[in-house]
Amino acid sequence: MIKLELPFWLAGTELSKLKAAAASWWAKVEGWMRWPLLQMDPDTCHLTILDLLAWQRDITRFKDEPETLYRLRVKYAFINAVDAGSVAGMKRIFQRLGVGHVEIEERLPDRDWDVVLLRVTNAQTANNPELLRVLIQQYGRTCRRYDFVTITPLPVGLVTVHFNDDQQTLVASL
Repeated sequence: MIKLELPFWLAGTELSKLKAAAASWWAKVEGWMRWPLLQMDPDTCHLTILDLLAWQRDITRFKDEPETLYRLRVKYAFINAVDAGSVAGMKRIFQRLGVGHVEIEERLPDRDWDVVLLRVTNAQTANNPELLRVLIQQYGRTCRRYDFVTITPLPVGLVTVHFNDDQQTLVASL
């Protein structure tokens, strides 16, 4: 914000009011000038501007997609496009968009060479079925087939206990 300074001989009450009015006006003009820059942030911009940013970054909103996820996809569109195509990059894409940990295996000996296995948990598949499809469609490798394999984690409990047992063998004879 512009800080206006008046010379000491103009420090009267009426001129101070004029100075405050001018400062208020220029603060408003500065806000108008900053507004377009604030609209370039996908986290805070208006939804209409977000749709334009999404079009620019080749992102299409799928049916019933939450706004927060849509904003994340638009925000990370460039970096996701760079990461696409490699196993480590695909894992980073899934992490960024909130899917979570994904295990990716390719070129398995008992399967066709173009099949890629994505191991995800049952909760990930249930929470993001359309998102997983869209991510594979947009960032997956061409000429590859993707199969989803569900991992079901089972809780295992193990208790360690200190166990001291004495043993004696007594033999009696007649």
